[in-house]
This record gives sequence, structure tokens and C-alpha cells, in this order.
Amino acid sequence: MKKLKRSARLVEMTQYLLNRPHTLISLTAFADRYQSAKSSISEDLAIIKEVFEEEGIGQLQTLAGAAGGVRFIPRLPNDKALEIILKVCRELEQPERVLPGGYLYMTDMLGMPSLLGDVGRIFATAFADRQIDVIMTVETKGIPLAYAAAACLNLPVVIVRRDNKVTEGSAVSINYVSGSNKRIQTMSLARRALKEQSRVLIIDDFMKAGGTVQGMMDLLHEFNATVAGVGVFVESGEIGTEDRLLEDYVSLAKLTAVDLKTKQTTIVPGNYFQS
Repeated sequence: MKKLKRSARLVEMTQYLLNRPHTLISLTAFADRYQSAKSSISEDLAIIKEVFEEEGIGQLQTLAGAAGGVRFIPRLPNDKALEIILKVCRELEQPERVLPGGYLYMTDMLGMPSLLGDVGRIFATAFADRQIDVIMTVETKGIPLAYAAAACLNLPVVIVRRDNKVTEGSAVSINYVSGSNKRIQTMSLARRALKEQSRVLIIDDFMKAGGTVQGMMDLLHEFNATVAGVGVFVESGEIGTEDRLLEDYVSLAKLTAVDLKTKQTTIVPGNYFQS
């Protein structure tokens, strides 16, 4: 690209880093891109690093050595994340969102790019230090959440289907018991979708007893894959610990009470904010 003035270079370099989270970029690559000396690039990166940290955008990690460079790690400070989730809780407490069975209508919120961007950054912060190869979710409402987290972690997304699609070729299918209604259901994953021995982050939109998540975990065993973490947008607190099928997960919000007659609900921040 053409040589830029420093002010323009700072703007372009910042955008370049934001679009490539968790990607190691060498100083040589920056020097070649902006036709500038490495010393000038280092000074620019020091300015960007300071702003990122002061504004709670994330961290700019520096790796020394011939194979080194910089890597942008998106992070959202706990206080800003809590502010976002408190707004989510207030919105989800609206009476018209209560559905039969104690579920919440969230589809409209899961279609809001600004909210998804924030939620993706929170999940990315929660699992930034995990070694993860791929993000998995089950169709359909978990898909936007998975892609939001994937965008911040720079990872591919694998979607588990409720039924096998002929366009995806051969697949592995399992039966699992839904934790909420004890019904036997089926989920499948194309054999080509996931490499064996992958480390997988599971993202789900709503969890009652955890039957769907447990089903995905069982499905991963068929691929000799490892669960690197489980992230849940909203969990139900009405399920007792003895009925919960899993213990190790991160939730952003928690439905603690729901009255189907009055449609009054109580939703509080999830266990992510309790650690």
C-alpha cells in the first residue's frame, strides 16, 4: 500500500489489528505494509497498546525474537461486561418474553449486531487463555452467539444439526436425553466438519438441565475431541444442582424465578461475574 502519514498509519494499523484478533503479526510485515522503519512501527504499536488497555479494548501482546511480533487479544473489563449484562437482564425480564415452559423469547436480541459483538467479547475474554481449535453450537439460536465469539477468538464454527443434511455427506449421529423434558432426541455432525482430537468450545443460548450441552459433549467423544470450555448466554436457576447434568460452564445471565401466571421473571448476572 502507499506510504501513509503517521496519523493515518495509526488509524489503519489499529483497524488492521482489530480485524485480526489472536493473530501473530510480525514487525517486518507491518514495516513492509506501511513502508516504514521498524523503529517507527514499534512506536506506533506502543501508542496503540496504551490506548487499547486504557479504553478496555484489549491487550496487545508483544513476542520478542526473530519469529516474534504482536498479537491483539480482545478483552472486556469486568465492570463494562457487567453493565452490558445488567441491561440484558432488564430487557429479558419484560413480561411479553415469557414463553410456555418457562423459556424466554430471545430471538430478536440474538439478531442485534451490537449486542452480539459485546457478548462475543465477553465470551472471548472468559476463554482467552484456553487452548481452543473450534467453536461448536447446535442449531439454531446458538449460531449467532457462536459466530460472535468466533469473530473475537478468530476461530472456525461447527454447527451440530438436529437431523442429518444430505448436503453435508456422512455424519455421526447420537441420541441424547433432553435434561428439561426427558425426551430422547437426536443430533448429528458431519464427519468432515471436525478434525479428530480437536479442542472445542461449546456455546449455547439457553440451558436448563444441560441435556443439549451434554449431548454435544457425548458427540465430541465420537471424534476423540476434548471440551475446552462451555459458554451459556442464559441459564435456568430453577434446576437444582442434583438435576444439572454438568458443573463446569460459564453463564452470562441466570433466570432465577419465573411465574407463568403473572409472567414475572427475575434474571441476574450469571456465574461469570461471581468468580
